[in-house]
Amino acid sequence: MLICRMKITFFSSQPYDKIAFNKCNENFGFEFEFYETHLGPHIVNVIEKTDAVCVFVNDKVNAEVINALAAKGVKTIALRCAGFNNVDIEAAKANDIKVCRVPAYSPEAVAEHAVAMILTLNRKTHKAYNRVREQNFSLNGLLGFNLFEKTIGVIGTGNIGKAFCKIMLGFGCRVIAFDLIANRDLEAIGVEFLPLMDVLKDADIISLHCPLMEQTHHIINKETIGMMKKNVMLINTSRGGLIDTKAAIAALKSKQIGYLGIDVYEQEEKLFFRDLSANIIEDDTIQRLMSFPNVLVTAHQAFFTEEALSQIANTTLINIHEFSQQEILTNKAAQLA
Repeated sequence: MLICRMKITFFSSQPYDKIAFNKCNENFGFEFEFYETHLGPHIVNVIEKTDAVCVFVNDKVNAEVINALAAKGVKTIALRCAGFNNVDIEAAKANDIKVCRVPAYSPEAVAEHAVAMILTLNRKTHKAYNRVREQNFSLNGLLGFNLFEKTIGVIGTGNIGKAFCKIMLGFGCRVIAFDLIANRDLEAIGVEFLPLMDVLKDADIISLHCPLMEQTHHIINKETIGMMKKNVMLINTSRGGLIDTKAAIAALKSKQIGYLGIDVYEQEEKLFFRDLSANIIEDDTIQRLMSFPNVLVTAHQAFFTEEALSQIANTTLINIHEFSQQEILTNKAAQLA
């Protein structure tokens, strides 16, 4: 066991986070403090004698928060996710706070969830399940299509996109992809790398697996949707900001988009990871989306497997241990900024 005399304060923590991190911590010996609330200006003052904060996708780690963290003596921001678009990297640099992340945590988990969304939207198994439970055995309205020989467009071929491509090849699909640099390993097994516009134009199903940054914000918008096939299926298990939601709703109404599956949502921080079943949802946009029979929404669930949670906890604590030992940070987010 590594004895690490450091305190880590967790935000946006759920019961499963506590289980995974406490189990992994048997190998490290950190001191933990957990908060269910997200990190933001409203809560930063509760931090006391903390060396590191551990945050998730919907924590708001802006310059105001980072300045307050620095004043509290925090030296590390540890993201237990791959993306770091919610962290002001420049403010962290200015305050000499290190930012680390988990670049890969069971990419198969997210890729498999994207496939599950495709199959559910296509074969309507969610509707069939509810129908049969009510003793309705009719097949009317449940018609789907074969995935075999369909063209699958993949935007982003990092670890998750690569895993997704391999699965879809196994279905006998033609897989076309766009990325800034073609992946030679994927090309060798049959993935075609094409310009973005060609991927949008040719694909029957488009799955998003790219990070959210300035260049990819609203990469799916009115103009790019107009390039797609009529009745296209669009899947997003990456970041909500990749899709202009209003443009997607307009395309659903015009039937340009025939199926939409989203595990992420641009305004999800006010909704996801909470039980709001007794509340009135004030977000009219998500309510409109969920009113479509051809839209499937899951609440940032794609990463949620036992294997992924274990890898997230282990990599996060290794990152913080490296900092505590003044080692080179293997997964330093600032290297990518």
